[in-house]
Amino acid sequence: MDTIPVYLDCDTGIDDALAIAHLLASPRAELLGVGTVSGNSDAAQCARNTLDLLALAGRPDIPVAVGNHDFQAAPYGGGSPHVHGDNGMGGLELPRAPREPETESAAQMLVRLAREHRGRLHVIAVAPLTNLAEALRLEPRLPELVAHVTIMGGAALAPGNLTPAAEANIFHDPEAAADVLAAPWELTLVPLDVTMTEVMEEEHRLRLLNSGKPLPEALGRMLEYYFEFYRGIFGRPCSAMHDPLAAAIALGEVTVTRAPVVRAAVETGHGPARGATVCDLRGIYRGSGDQDGAHCRVVLEAEPGFPDFLVDGLLRAF
Repeated sequence: MDTIPVYLDCDTGIDDALAIAHLLASPRAELLGVGTVSGNSDAAQCARNTLDLLALAGRPDIPVAVGNHDFQAAPYGGGSPHVHGDNGMGGLELPRAPREPETESAAQMLVRLAREHRGRLHVIAVAPLTNLAEALRLEPRLPELVAHVTIMGGAALAPGNLTPAAEANIFHDPEAAADVLAAPWELTLVPLDVTMTEVMEEEHRLRLLNSGKPLPEALGRMLEYYFEFYRGIFGRPCSAMHDPLAAAIALGEVTVTRAPVVRAAVETGHGPARGATVCDLRGIYRGSGDQDGAHCRVVLEAEPGFPDFLVDGLLRAF
């Protein structure tokens, strides 16, 4: 099986950590580099989280680049400590890796990897899209260079999670998201519509926690903090699987059952709909909903069972 060369753009919090672990565990992925952006924590803290996590996983060779601290139209607002803890890792202090971030920025890393792996690189973005928008400015031909872009973000028919209309990754930098969705690359959007339906339960967390393996055990400890946040949403300790599900969909490891290819845009005004992803789903009543000339595949439904698949893979690999 040929592996898929991957650049990951993230704001390493707890579900980002699961996505990184899954990319390392998957036989389908070759993780070439990671760029960080402010979101769950600031970009520099996210890079430190990523370096420490990669070292714990036995992959300190993978380079990490720090991206933008602030967003296009607003300063970074302080992250989500109530969701991911003050350090993004649920308060868990990982052993500090000796490696430091690269001197190139995250956008520069993305452009370089796209040129080096022309037509093959898959971009997975599970954070605000500030770095991707910056990379488009650095290299306007970037959509011609990459094979595909998969984004965890947005809400098509589901409610938002940061505001009634907007999902967090899109809301933090709507201007960047608008640029990225408008760019002419093949794009898959993995929104809350599907990520909120794949829920990791306490039994999954305990399998990781009690594995006796350093990386899965650390993930299990982080997830305890994350589960407490989601208790207020689901009424029990558990969590949605946003970022790892997007990574698995990008690798073709999850069977997508409903994903029309439509036109999608982002609301950049300053009213109550700021950050909303506006997906033209009017065609769903006649069948697939696909639109001629559109380039954004919006995943609305997928085969269930992803948390089992994720945990089984992590325990086999580590």
